[in-house]
Amino acid sequence: MRLLRQLSLYMALSLGANAAFVAPSAAADVAALEALRADSLKRLVIHSSPRDVSDAEFFLEDEGGMASLQDYKGKVVLLNFWATWCAPCRKEMPQIAELQEEFGGEDFEVLTIATGRNSPAGIEKFFAENGITNLPRHQDPKQALARQMAVIGLPITVLLNRDGQEVARLLGDAEWNSESAKAIIAAMIAEADQS
Repeated sequence: MRLLRQLSLYMALSLGANAAFVAPSAAADVAALEALRADSLKRLVIHSSPRDVSDAEFFLEDEGGMASLQDYKGKVVLLNFWATWCAPCRKEMPQIAELQEEFGGEDFEVLTIATGRNSPAGIEKFFAENGITNLPRHQDPKQALARQMAVIGLPITVLLNRDGQEVARLLGDAEWNSESAKAIIAAMIAEADQS
């Protein structure tokens, strides 16, 4: 019994030491981003450390060919999984387009990926009905990327850092044109610029 207690104590101390060993700047970055969450963005889950993402390919409907998330390294990315039949997607897509309009460029990009059965004509109609002209119409028809990224419902929005790692995730719709969302994106861009 004594050995079991000592082993438990040793494990707790070693885990605590490892947790304390996490880079202080990473903890500060997480705290800074968490402090910017407000209203619907309060549901944004910010990870304690960045996570690797899938290398599954998806269709580049606008440009033709295939790509993976690794092709976007070097930029902060807002990755949005959606579908034409998804009512919350219809509500938030114009807001996500506003983020692309305001921040899009060398430092930031919005990637919209229609996952599952979404015909190219249906995607075009969805974008036209919602006045979206500045977002890509990429597709993941067999949901390979969505499965590997643990997409359990739609919409799901994932924030990637410049290293192409997931730093935060939100299940469901949010007000992506809110001051909170813009502050989070601006902070991620600024953080990446300082590295």
